[in-house]
Amino acid sequence: MACFSKITCILALLFFSLALVSQARVLDPVNHSNNIPRFVSVKGSHFTLDQSSFLFNGFNSYWMMTVAADPNMRHQVTEVFRDASAAGMSVCRTWAFADGGSNSLQLSPGTYDERVFQGLDFVISEAKRFNIYLILSFVNNYKDYGGRPQYVQWARNAGVQVKNDDDFYTHPVVKGYYRNHVQRVITRINTITKVAYKDDSTIMAWELMNEPRCDADSSGRTVNGWVQEMASLVKSVDNKHLLTIGMEGFYGDTMPEKKQFNPGYQVGTDYISNHLIKEIDFATIHAYPDIWLAKQNEDAQMAFMGRWMQSHTTDAQAILKKPLVIAEFGKSNKDPGFNTGARDLYMNAVYTSIYKYAQNGGTLGGSLVWQVLAQGMQQYGDGYEIVLSENPTTSSVISRQSHAMSTLSH
Repeated sequence: MACFSKITCILALLFFSLALVSQARVLDPVNHSNNIPRFVSVKGSHFTLDQSSFLFNGFNSYWMMTVAADPNMRHQVTEVFRDASAAGMSVCRTWAFADGGSNSLQLSPGTYDERVFQGLDFVISEAKRFNIYLILSFVNNYKDYGGRPQYVQWARNAGVQVKNDDDFYTHPVVKGYYRNHVQRVITRINTITKVAYKDDSTIMAWELMNEPRCDADSSGRTVNGWVQEMASLVKSVDNKHLLTIGMEGFYGDTMPEKKQFNPGYQVGTDYISNHLIKEIDFATIHAYPDIWLAKQNEDAQMAFMGRWMQSHTTDAQAILKKPLVIAEFGKSNKDPGFNTGARDLYMNAVYTSIYKYAQNGGTLGGSLVWQVLAQGMQQYGDGYEIVLSENPTTSSVISRQSHAMSTLSH
């Protein structure tokens, strides 16, 4: 298990800085060939690219499509891709959904705002220009940007008898809405590149849902049935791209002894059984000990982070035999005693552990910090935001990790 004490974090930062003095790329980050040449794939329990290992450092910027829907604001997407690429980050996770409400992609079931879809077209084309791969998520678990609650409400508005938001996973009408959305996104032809999404290697992977949860069934079986159905659908339409679920990593009933690693509760998912579905190409976990263990001190939170990473990495290698991505983690400026130095130490401790797991041949393929914003985007701030151009020390920590993972790939 990685040690997450404060002293160890400081030593790790010094060691990591000295060991990786070459730091980030200083070349022009724009890929002037305007082409990411190959699809990321999986071989055994590792990501591959051009028949070589693919290890990465990346980020979340969920807001990109809705911001890019306004051509006057697209420079913010460009800024993030430019600064992230300069820091060596090569994968971005973002939303391919916005359901109901203002500035939505899907106004009602099957009805789309072409202006917003063209925003997503721009995001994909700009990611390609900066040589950054995308993980695109189809729907949210939460009411933000519509999500499961909006799908169920659409059904209710149409006179369908639904009980609660968990009917999203089981009711044929609601599932039909989701299935149609998935197919609409995957088969979309980009108005800028003229390439169908399903044929665009800029997209690394599809994600079924951001953080699926199910209050009606804590065992994980309801979600498991839904994942099996929808994963099969995605692969029937697009067998070129990778697919993941979008899970946080909570353990369920498949291995009850593993529940000790949960932060004191379950959310209706099962890290083991859900990810064993053959159409799912890689596993994910999210990590927010500052939220999950808010009443505990920083040392206890960091110790939990170490156990959380070790348990899931071990299981991904020994049981799932699939790559693992830490798809969300970060440190909030709302945490007690926060300062930039504390965030840098925390991120470096996480990065150091990721690097060691990867260096030792483990299945941990990379991580995506939550979240990167451009300048002047305070309205999207949630406490975890990082503006790379305004945070040089944090950007340096990120750059060193990017270089380390890229070096291991080769």
